Amino acid sequence: MINVVKMIREDLANAKIHDPAARGDAENAIVYSGLHAIWMHRFCHSLWKKGFKGLARIIAQFNRFLTGIEIHPGATIGRRFFIDHGMGIVIGETAEIGDDVMLYHGVTLGGQVLTQTKRHPTLENGVTVGAGAKILGPVVVGAGSSVGANAVVTKDVPEDSIAIGVPAKIRPRKKDEHKPLVDPGFYVI
Repeated sequence: MINVVKMIREDLANAKIHDPAARGDAENAIVYSGLHAIWMHRFCHSLWKKGFKGLARIIAQFNRFLTGIEIHPGATIGRRFFIDHGMGIVIGETAEIGDDVMLYHGVTLGGQVLTQTKRHPTLENGVTVGAGAKILGPVVVGAGSSVGANAVVTKDVPEDSIAIGVPAKIRPRKKDEHKPLVDPGFYVI
């Protein structure tokens, strides 16, 4: 139980860091659909790992109905994951998301094949994905990288890079360019 409370506090603190409109913890806990979606996903994922896959899928579908955010219960998601304006987000079954990742609305972490294999993206720590971006297939988006709004990524993105366009063109992040916010020291609760 203590881990759940710690995780909720960490998520609420993370919301304040990533969204300047975030006010107080109580308000954020009530109105942030991204928080609701990830909290419900953690429950569904625990059911999935324990073999209650049908029940996990039913609850995940209800979560989608309530939040507009579709996260397959098989997806693996790290700490301090933040979804801003989450409507329309889709995260596939074999997606893997590291710590301190942020997604904006309309993002798809989707597959390209129908075989039961690793078919969804991996987002390493500190990745930010802009509104409407599509990351398709078992690609890896390296730590500290950003994917621009409406980009379509079908190839690996090295760490500390930026992927923009359709199809996405990848370039290294410039030294003076804004890097995603990751401050592990803030999260000591």
